[in-house]
Amino acid sequence: MNHLKIRTLIFSILLTGFILPAYSQKNVGNLNQALRYSRYSRIALKIIPIKESATRFKLQCLVEKIEDKPDFNTYSFSYSILESYEDEITSEKTNLLTRDNLKYDTERHWVFEIPVEILEDEQTSIALFTALDTRQGDEYNFSIDLKSSYVSGHPDFGAYFANNVAFDQNYLNTGEFLLFKSDGGPNLHLFYYPIDFEVPFPPMETKSPSIPKELQVVDEGDFLANVPKSFDKKGYYFIQSDTSKTSGLILKTTHEAFPKVKDWDEMVEIVTYISTRKEHETLLLAEDKKKALDEYWYGLTRNPDVAKDLIREYFRQVEFANILFTDFKEGWKTDKGMVYIVMGAPQDVNFYLDREVWTYGGMDESSKIRFTFARVKNILTPHYYVLNRSRAYQPVWFKNISIWRSGKMAF
Repeated sequence: MNHLKIRTLIFSILLTGFILPAYSQKNVGNLNQALRYSRYSRIALKIIPIKESATRFKLQCLVEKIEDKPDFNTYSFSYSILESYEDEITSEKTNLLTRDNLKYDTERHWVFEIPVEILEDEQTSIALFTALDTRQGDEYNFSIDLKSSYVSGHPDFGAYFANNVAFDQNYLNTGEFLLFKSDGGPNLHLFYYPIDFEVPFPPMETKSPSIPKELQVVDEGDFLANVPKSFDKKGYYFIQSDTSKTSGLILKTTHEAFPKVKDWDEMVEIVTYISTRKEHETLLLAEDKKKALDEYWYGLTRNPDVAKDLIREYFRQVEFANILFTDFKEGWKTDKGMVYIVMGAPQDVNFYLDREVWTYGGMDESSKIRFTFARVKNILTPHYYVLNRSRAYQPVWFKNISIWRSGKMAF
C-alpha cells in the first residue's frame, strides 16, 4: 500500500469516527485548535484568501515547517468549505491535498493554492485547512471566514516574500521588503498609523480602557504593485487597492529585534504583568534600567540561577505572544497575548462566529477556567478579539502570577 493510500485511510478513519467517536459530528466550533498556539507544534498552518470576485477566492494555504526537515508524507492535508461554524465536517466536504497540489516546497514552507467558489447568497462561508500528523494522530487546524458579518472584505491582492511565498507573518521588521501582487491595477494605496498602544488591563479589571480621542493617520499615497516595497517606520500600515471600499491589508511594522525584546526599556515595560504597581513604577523611574532589572529579578527568587531561568522563560512567552497574536498591536499588548504570557498556552481552543474560547486545566467541568475573547468587527482586521473581563478571574490570575514570581512556572 503506497503512502497516499495509507494517509487517506488514516484520515478517513479519524474523520468518520471509528477511532475517535466524538469526531463523528465534528464542526469548526467543536474542533480543538490548541495546536495553533502550542510552543511544541511541529508545523503551523495559515490560510490567506485573495478575493478574485464576489464568489471566487484563491486560498493560499501555507504550512510553516517548524520541526527540522519534516517529511511531507508524515502528514495528511485537506481543506473544507463550510457554511457555518456549526456545519458538520463530512467526508463529502473534505478535499484531500497531495504533493501534486503543492505550489511551492521551500526550506520553510509547503504552499498550496486552491481556487474555491462560494454561493453568492451565502451569508457565511468558512474555510478550514487541516493537517493530520500520522505519527501521533495530532490534528492541526486553521479556520478563517471567507464571508461573514465580521468580515468587511478580503483584499484582491497579496503580499509575498522575495521567493514568491505568501507573507504569513503577523509583523514585518522595519527596513524589510515585501512584494505586493495585484491584478486589479498598477497601484496600491498606503495609509500609515504611528500610534503606540497602551498595555491592556488585567482580566479582572472591568472598567473600560481609555480610547484615544484622535487617531493619527498619514496618507502616504500610491505605490507600485509588483515592485518590491520597503517599510521603514514603526507603527502599522493599511494597504488598499480601492480606497472607496473597506477591504484592505493590515501590516504591523516593528523594531528589528522583534519578536524578541529590543532593549532594557522595553523589558521594563513588559514585566508589568507579573509586577506590583510599586515595583513597576520603581523600574520605570530607574536611571540604570539594567541594574534595576537585575535587582528586580533577583529580588523575586533570591537565587541567581532560578532568576536566569525565570527571565528566559518569561521572555520566551513574550516572544511566542508576539509571533502568534500581533495585529495592529504588538502581540504581548493584546488581550490574548497577556493571557498567554501569564497562563501559558491553553489546553483547548475553540472558535465560533462571535468569540474564541480558551480553556485551562481542571479534571472536570467545574474546575476548568475559561477565557472568552469576544470578536469585534474592525475594518483593519477580521480577527480582532477583546477579552470578556470578570472579577471571577482574580484568584487564578494572582495564583499564576505568584507562581511566576517564585520562579516555578515552566511551559
